[in-house]
Amino acid sequence: MANNPVLRHEKVLFYGVPSTGTAGYVYRRMKYFTELEHSKNPEEYERKYVDEPNKRTDVTGFSPEYSYGFDYHKGDDVIDDILKITNKELLGSLAVRPLLLVDIAAGTALLRDYSVIPDSEGDDENVYTYSGTFKACGELSEVQVTSADDWKTINISIENGG
Repeated sequence: MANNPVLRHEKVLFYGVPSTGTAGYVYRRMKYFTELEHSKNPEEYERKYVDEPNKRTDVTGFSPEYSYGFDYHKGDDVIDDILKITNKELLGSLAVRPLLLVDIAAGTALLRDYSVIPDSEGDDENVYTYSGTFKACGELSEVQVTSADDWKTINISIENGG
C-alpha cells in the first residue's frame, strides 16, 4: 500500500460570490488566505449508567466552522464580498455565502452555506489583514465539480445529496 499524503493545496475552498445579472453564485477560489482551519465542533450527549463502570458518549450534532484570515488584496472578488459584509455590517441572510471544499484530484466537493462572521482587522504591521469565522448555516451536500480555467472558478455538475 502506497503512502501518498494529500497536500494542503490539493484541498481548496471556493466561495460563492453573488452573481450580477443572473440568479445564483460564481464560485471563486479563495486566494490570499493565510488561515482556513476547519473545526467540526461536535455536540455530545454523555451519561453514566449506574450498572456500568464507564461513561458513554454519543455525537448528537455538529456546528462546523472555518476560522479565516487573509491579507487584503484589492480587486479580488472573494475578498471584496467579505469586506462588503464586514464594512456594511450586513446581517442575517445578507451575510450567508456557500463554500465548497474541493478535492481537486477527485473532482468532488462538499457544499454548505456559511454565515460570514467578521472579527478583527489590521493586526499585522506589514500588510493589512482581516480575520473571522465562517459558521455553518445549512445542510451539507456532496457535489461533483469541474473547472475550465485551472481551478480559478468551478462549475457544479452533479448533485449527489447529503
